[in-house]
Amino acid sequence: MSKFSRFMKANKIKKENGFYPATKSLVDENGTALKWEFRHITSKENEAIREDCTVEVPITGKPNMFRQKLKSGLYAQKMIVASVVVPDLYDKELQDSYGVMTPEDLLLAMVDNPGEYNDLASFVQKFQGFDVSFSDKVDEAKN
Repeated sequence: MSKFSRFMKANKIKKENGFYPATKSLVDENGTALKWEFRHITSKENEAIREDCTVEVPITGKPNMFRQKLKSGLYAQKMIVASVVVPDLYDKELQDSYGVMTPEDLLLAMVDNPGEYNDLASFVQKFQGFDVSFSDKVDEAKN
């Protein structure tokens, strides 16, 4: 028996999908908000999303010097899209019904209430293991 046997993949706890009513404007025949299904993303997927949402910005007064800046709104949006299982935000018929061409635009069209969108973003961040939301981090950095 290996000294690392407890760390083998077979011993890793499987993460279950979660459900959340992303918007009150999409309801079933009883008027109950439809629950969307979410999956856990991997650390590798998260890093790819973070890299995709990071830009280099010039440092004022220092020519040819740049710093990295995370576009946090875009990062949250892409994390939500990567997490959603149902509805399929990549489905062309669903995109066409809203007149959009990308999963990110479909997300914003389906959850078009800013308060609901912020609640959804908070849910996804916590679901993905981020215990402190982006806005909490921003507030903490300001203080």
